Amino acid sequence: MTLPTEEDAETPAKPDTHRRRRGRRFRRIAYWTFGGLVGVPLIAFWVAYLVLDVRSPQEVLAGLDKTVVLQYADGSPLLKVIPADGDRTFVPYTRVPAKLRDAIIATEDPTFWDNQGFDPTGIGRAFLTGVGGGSGITQQYIKKSTGDEDATIGRKFAELVLATKITQEQSKEQIFESYVNIISFGRGTFGPAAAMNAYFGKKLDDSITWSEAAFLAGMIQSPSVHDPAASGDAHAARRWQYVHDKLVARGYVKSAEAMAYPGAEIQSPSETRAGRLTYDEFHVKQQVLAELEQDGFPLGRLQQGNLTVVTTLDRGLQDAARKALQDRLKGEPKEFRGAVVAVDPKTGAVRAYQGGDQGVRDYASTPHAAGSAFYPFTLAAALRRGYGPDVPISAPEEQEFLGEKFKYPAVCSLKCTPRTAMRVHADGPFIALAKKFGPDALSETARQAGIPETVDGTPTMREKDGFLIGPGIAIGRYPLRPLDMAGAYATFAADGVRTTPHLVAKVRDESGAVVWEHTGTARPAFDENGDESRRIARDVTGTLTDGGVTALRTGEAEHGSSPDNQDAWAVGYTSQLATAVWIGSDDERLLKDATGAKLTGDVVPADVWRAFTAAAPRGQPAAGPPPVVRPPR
Repeated sequence: MTLPTEEDAETPAKPDTHRRRRGRRFRRIAYWTFGGLVGVPLIAFWVAYLVLDVRSPQEVLAGLDKTVVLQYADGSPLLKVIPADGDRTFVPYTRVPAKLRDAIIATEDPTFWDNQGFDPTGIGRAFLTGVGGGSGITQQYIKKSTGDEDATIGRKFAELVLATKITQEQSKEQIFESYVNIISFGRGTFGPAAAMNAYFGKKLDDSITWSEAAFLAGMIQSPSVHDPAASGDAHAARRWQYVHDKLVARGYVKSAEAMAYPGAEIQSPSETRAGRLTYDEFHVKQQVLAELEQDGFPLGRLQQGNLTVVTTLDRGLQDAARKALQDRLKGEPKEFRGAVVAVDPKTGAVRAYQGGDQGVRDYASTPHAAGSAFYPFTLAAALRRGYGPDVPISAPEEQEFLGEKFKYPAVCSLKCTPRTAMRVHADGPFIALAKKFGPDALSETARQAGIPETVDGTPTMREKDGFLIGPGIAIGRYPLRPLDMAGAYATFAADGVRTTPHLVAKVRDESGAVVWEHTGTARPAFDENGDESRRIARDVTGTLTDGGVTALRTGEAEHGSSPDNQDAWAVGYTSQLATAVWIGSDDERLLKDATGAKLTGDVVPADVWRAFTAAAPRGQPAAGPPPVVRPPR
């Protein structure tokens, strides 16, 4: 060991003044940075905590009692969404049946009883990205009570503050009571008592079944979409099954406990029963509300803001579609149903939407087998791969495709061109094209034209497994909606430019200012620059015209594997409108018209199509290919 000498002890260490000054500067910066990152948000949180308050459910309900006005495209009144009498009955927590309470919590917020009122992951995602963020029951109540549902950092911050405040000031029972009384269950209802009456015609009490509770809980997420009156029992049953699975997974019910989708018990919408709207008006209302819900404007937000919805519908065309459909179906068999949808090819704006006036089912948004009305997409698939409309194709009477045998008469010789086959309604050549280019090519081309990937969560143009494409695509066996058929044919009318069909143009506030507006979606359908899309569309149009400016394809879908028909179509276009007409029935059955002849597209549907097109403004020509004599099968 070396001991310090006296000289060393007497010599003081020289301070590193530069290093010390730099260290002090870094510490000050660190302190200020930490204070800014932690202190400022804490101060902002505390100030917001003192200033912000959550409204009571009674105040919210009073604010919801407003009428939502729907207008035609020209601003004239279309219809009003008026809350039904008695639809705002307040239900105390103690009177909410335990089964319904458990079904709602299991579906919407399984950690409700234990959480602090907010989803930390969702809050963090919103702060990082500026959008998104999951919401539990407490957050949903805050959103509904404030009317602010925009996915922004500011809204998420306020939501965090209010969620914390309400959780500290109120019990979980009070929070649930407030939430369940202001949420919409659809059909103009707010709260569980109104919902139970609207869907099941019953009072809300402990006699509610698990099946009924699961159905009502499933409505909360998107009532305009999940209502079976809007989307059909198949879609509603899938939503019900989702809630059922949550109840089982979270231990509220046993997997072996008897539960079934209560479809037979569900009543018609209260608005229709009360006579406030005709059936065709009800279909328009439901379609508009469902579209707005997808765009961030659920019914509750519309009512709180006293907003006005400007639709794309044309009053004259809407009346013309209704008249053409009603006049032509008079005298036809009572089981006949029909739909008419007309779309502006340039913008995708739906100018006429008639889902039928026979009941609450909306036939314009219900999928039906497209049958031979699908053949223009088959031709477009061939054109995309270099096959011309006048190139002969061998089509023997009997062909096998994906393991299924098809037998149709060779009505235009063994070397028939697609153009001739389209004119004489020959099936064989289009089955041969399907076989030549494959099912994926047909499906892909139809999607490029405008047929959506899914409808209500179910893949289109697929087998029940949602993946495989079967031989039925060759003859249009897969069901498609008239709304989508009109939109896809509109792509051909617009020289290959695809748009998205829509019924909502804009939303205005009380002062008339536009708070939301549909943005354009036009783009080439089959290529990037539009040249190929234009060529394909014009070649398809050339096979659908008869020397004029009106393109029309009539077609029908077979009943099973029989030569009888169950669905008939007339789909066509001018430069101003693409229109789809469907005629069929509520179920799959063979259909004959009033004369006893087999239902075909070129009789009843074509008559409706021509009558509507003739009544369209600006003297739209109504001529189209004349009826053809069907070859025997």
